[in-house]
Amino acid sequence: MTRVRTSVLGLALAALISAGAAASEVGPVTRLPIPRFVSLKASEGNVRRGPSLTHRIDWVFKHRNMPLEITGEFGHWRRVRDRDGVGGWVHYSLLSGMRTVIVEKDLLPLLMKPDPASPVNAQAELGVVARLEDCVQDWCKISVDRYRGWVPRADLWGVDPEAEN
Repeated sequence: MTRVRTSVLGLALAALISAGAAASEVGPVTRLPIPRFVSLKASEGNVRRGPSLTHRIDWVFKHRNMPLEITGEFGHWRRVRDRDGVGGWVHYSLLSGMRTVIVEKDLLPLLMKPDPASPVNAQAELGVVARLEDCVQDWCKISVDRYRGWVPRADLWGVDPEAEN
């Protein structure tokens, strides 16, 4: 009988936690929106199975400024995923609030204005990591090295398709 009660209580608790997580739109630690995008500050970052140094390293991200999506928080740890859906737990000190994106279309034109008829400044190759400067409606302004321009939001990974930024 005790076992049944424990199981029922455990299921009820799991349901409450799950419902709370779904209803919550801010992280319990930072009170910032979840999910949200950040970038990898370091040139290398261990991605662990759980939120502590005792957990096994499953992946190592090796590209500085790579955009990542934070999907959870626990203490000084952030659960992240990359554009391929690969992820795990990373210490917050490895992350930066600087926004970057990955170009999802080959030879993407960087336009002078957020208008398809605008002149082209440059083209970005598929997979290029660019700095996100601004977004308005369906357009985002990005910069890569000394080039900058406006691109369709849909052609980028690392920016919410529906949010302002």
